[in-house]
Amino acid sequence: MNKRSMSVLLVAVIVLLSGCDPSAQDPNVLMSEHQQDPIEALEVTSDVDRSEFNYKETFYVPIYSDIYTDRDNRKVLLSATLSVRNTTLKKSLYINKIDYYDTDGALVKSYLSKPIELSAMATLNYIVEKEEDKGGSGANFIIEVEGVDETVRPVIEAVMIGNFSNKGFAFSTEGTPVIH
Repeated sequence: MNKRSMSVLLVAVIVLLSGCDPSAQDPNVLMSEHQQDPIEALEVTSDVDRSEFNYKETFYVPIYSDIYTDRDNRKVLLSATLSVRNTTLKKSLYINKIDYYDTDGALVKSYLSKPIELSAMATLNYIVEKEEDKGGSGANFIIEVEGVDETVRPVIEAVMIGNFSNKGFAFSTEGTPVIH
């Protein structure tokens, strides 16, 4: 292939890649019902009277963005799904914070710019792709929730999946209340 053909090919690839919409690559957007970020879709847009909220709790959720195998201590990247579930039949759960921390305790990303409302019996699932390896083997989420009373206590879990060679594996972790 001559230089001119190579240059034309390179320009074509750059044009094609620059036209890709990054949000279309986000699995959270692709997998949602209306092709919208599930967190943004739940943002509270009206004023909520928090003076009547009697329940507020912070949860720690372990996330493993990678683990080591027994063969040569090889690191295997994992994808994780964070799941926050409102278990009440009639009351909304409000989520004020979803922060992602790395193994060293440094903040990697704050997912919320505004509180979100999770209606009765609703679930928020959020995917951390396996290519996002900033968290490390000790990554975690800190999630702050509140509601009218203790009956809005959520179920918070994370499911990690990955594969190594011809073997696949999956495991889950549970959110644990943080003692202040």
